[in-house]
Amino acid sequence: MSIDTTESVLMTADDLAAALRISTRTLWRLRSASKLPQSIRLGGSVRWRASDIEAWIAAGCPAETVKRSGRNKS
Repeated sequence: MSIDTTESVLMTADDLAAALRISTRTLWRLRSASKLPQSIRLGGSVRWRASDIEAWIAAGCPAETVKRSGRNKS
């Protein structure tokens, strides 16, 4: 089995804030307002897929419309 590392890289809040050149406080505000791509919860930690962030930036940073109910919309 082969793992594509570009798809599996996860970013912490500190990593993402630094990449976006914003404070971590602003990052959490954006997440609360559903203006960031969907995050992943690992135990008590929150992470973002680097590939999702890259696609979001390439799309012009649109506000997310998916509610964070824990279920994927089909």
